[in-house]
Amino acid sequence: MKLTRPFKSTACTLLLLCLGMLSIQRATAQQQRYTISGYVRDEQSGESLIGISIGKTGTTLGTVTNEYGFYSLTLPAGKHELQYTYIGYAPMKFTIDLTSNIRKDIRLAQADRQLNEVVITGKHQEKNINTLNTSLNKLDIAEIKKLPTLMGEVDVLRTIQTLPGVNTVGEGAAGFNVRGGNQDENLILLDEAPLYNSTHMLGFFSVFNPDAVKNINLIKGGFPAEYGGRTASVLDIRMKDGNDQRLGLTGGIGNIFSRLAIEGPIKKDQSSFIIAGRRSYMDILMKPFLSGDMADTKLYFYDVTAKANFKLNKNNTIFVSGYLGRDVFGFGNEANMNWGNTTGTVRWNHIFNSRLFLNLSTYYTKYDYSLEFKSDETDQVQQNFSWVSNIINYGVKPAFTYYVNAKNTLHFGLQSTYYTFKPGKSIATEDGRSDAIILRDKHALESAAYIDHEWKPTSRFGIQYGARLSGFQFLGKSTAFYYADTTPGIRKRLTGTEDFASGKVIADYYFLEPRVSARYGLNSTSSVKLSYARSAQYMHQLSTTASPTPIDIWTPVSNNVKPQVTDQVTAGYFYNAPGDQFEVSAEVFYKTMKDQLDFIDNANMYLNEQLEADLVSAKGRAYGLEIYAKRDIGKTTGWLSYTLSRSERQTPGISKNEWFLNRYDRTHNVNLVVSHEFTKRTSLGANWVFASGTPATFADARMEYQDWDIPYNTTDKRNNYRLAPFHRLDLSFTWKGKQLKRWKGEWVFSLYNVYARRNAYTVYFQQNKDDPTKTEAVRLSIIGSIIPGITYNFKF
Repeated sequence: MKLTRPFKSTACTLLLLCLGMLSIQRATAQQQRYTISGYVRDEQSGESLIGISIGKTGTTLGTVTNEYGFYSLTLPAGKHELQYTYIGYAPMKFTIDLTSNIRKDIRLAQADRQLNEVVITGKHQEKNINTLNTSLNKLDIAEIKKLPTLMGEVDVLRTIQTLPGVNTVGEGAAGFNVRGGNQDENLILLDEAPLYNSTHMLGFFSVFNPDAVKNINLIKGGFPAEYGGRTASVLDIRMKDGNDQRLGLTGGIGNIFSRLAIEGPIKKDQSSFIIAGRRSYMDILMKPFLSGDMADTKLYFYDVTAKANFKLNKNNTIFVSGYLGRDVFGFGNEANMNWGNTTGTVRWNHIFNSRLFLNLSTYYTKYDYSLEFKSDETDQVQQNFSWVSNIINYGVKPAFTYYVNAKNTLHFGLQSTYYTFKPGKSIATEDGRSDAIILRDKHALESAAYIDHEWKPTSRFGIQYGARLSGFQFLGKSTAFYYADTTPGIRKRLTGTEDFASGKVIADYYFLEPRVSARYGLNSTSSVKLSYARSAQYMHQLSTTASPTPIDIWTPVSNNVKPQVTDQVTAGYFYNAPGDQFEVSAEVFYKTMKDQLDFIDNANMYLNEQLEADLVSAKGRAYGLEIYAKRDIGKTTGWLSYTLSRSERQTPGISKNEWFLNRYDRTHNVNLVVSHEFTKRTSLGANWVFASGTPATFADARMEYQDWDIPYNTTDKRNNYRLAPFHRLDLSFTWKGKQLKRWKGEWVFSLYNVYARRNAYTVYFQQNKDDPTKTEAVRLSIIGSIIPGITYNFKF
């Protein structure tokens, strides 16, 4: 949908319509009302608390703190008893006499284990049956730390993959797939800065240091209007602010890497910091066992996460955060590869008054990689090759929240990001003669205006509706290529080129993205929800492999490549057992994907200035059922998730123009996560996963040529077979040592892949060495044995 109306005019119209409607609603309110507002923080650390429930006891009137711990609740004049509740914290109650607007900052004390049931029971506003969101999973870092993971190391992405609707193509795969979307369709935010590669060691570990993570939200559908630029999901990760009361250390020593975090006050009660770092040492552990050409093998990663905040006064707070991470892989001087992310975010929180809150974020993101190959010094002909590439973002996002009253909240704002893509620069040298391939930089500007309205007119019904108007401009300085349409599946023919000066618009696109989520409460324990969202994506990650690699190319839409547009509808049933003993949800979804990118056969992916000639516009669809049951009270906690889904694609000229399965399609996906506390010092964690095998393209015939077998596919269909089912069991045992003054320590013993399942990542075919007339299938397993792990975690 391309808009003809000017961008600013449409955005202003949306804003005026919503503001006009709200002014009418306010005019009908005859009783005098006042507002209580403020921040809610942890009593011991001063950390802001996200998602705190604040409500008037005995009623459904209430609110929750936002991503920065701020709340605002408007009530009729008079006396009210308010309650502040949150999982893991002792509830706080007090009575207020509202005769004017009140600013009240709250510090909650952490509860002991016996208070957990009381706290959860009072957590009314954030129950899954009461929120307006569909397809939203919230994870607490304390929950994640209970799960068994690879080598005993806590990992955010591995936990995400246990949730319904989320999967990967196999062990060691980078990133994750959500509801039939590609890996690049996930918007991953670290303190609001987007990340382009979320894993270390080619997918085995995530880039998120658990010691620095505070809150994790995964949104799979019904996206609020403030999020845009991706079409499958939003993974919003918020970092800790740092302890503003006293200095503290946390960390761990494990098989693969060690980590250390230090946090403390810069000025008590007013400013604080946290710095967390990790470094793997697999290269050091392997060194005694390597010799010859492998002696100088490099295989490690490191990352540093840092944040500081400054409370200038009661209405203004500044946050500064950043991330730096790198992976290094190489063999001596002959072959070296490294890649990594760099981010920086500066945010300003400003309270205009008791009802209007602003968060202004500016951010910088860079993802880069490099390759280098050199001839051995003994080679007669010296050959060298190097390749570098990166993508750089500069962004700004003012986001406003206006708390009209207890039943109405308005969110609105703007966003703008400037992109510089450096697709590749390579230099090949042979005996002193150099040959360079330098692809031209690409520049683009993505902008958006959004507004949405949360309206809860009754205790049973609530709706959040709005729209996002997004625009994208593909800019010079660059060269535009023009191609003639050809037979589908055949490389397009170049018909001309045109040079554009710096800042000139080569192509532009505008889309209106409506969003709506509604809830209806059936009774005190259950509700039904429905949502619809349209999302546009203006960049793509180009990869011919099942799982994207660190050296895959990011490219913007252009005069030849259109934006991808996704429409998704979700409906769900949500149930909370009396006393919040457990919760259950079941959701069905259907989504269509337009203008996804695919490739012709034998596409030339790398260092190809005319890569767009090999790209094909495809369409996709995905649909399924997701069931989720969770218990977080008592000694035995955990969750069970089941997904029944299908993800398909249709590409002109490919697979006979018929629908075929996506490489990451899994019909069935089951995850069982259990944690049991034997005593205050010992606990057991278990994780069992089962998933249908991923689709694969296999030859069904062969040609014989000079005693060589050449496999080929007579059906010309992609993903015509499916690998064997995937399943795995992981276990962990945690033993907490005695607390020594402020020192707390624990040992975590883990077993990954307990029954040594050799799950197939892929299957390939080769001639039998003993009998060349026969062809044999070879199963490639990334992990095929039990992997033990031991980690010592500490906190001071």
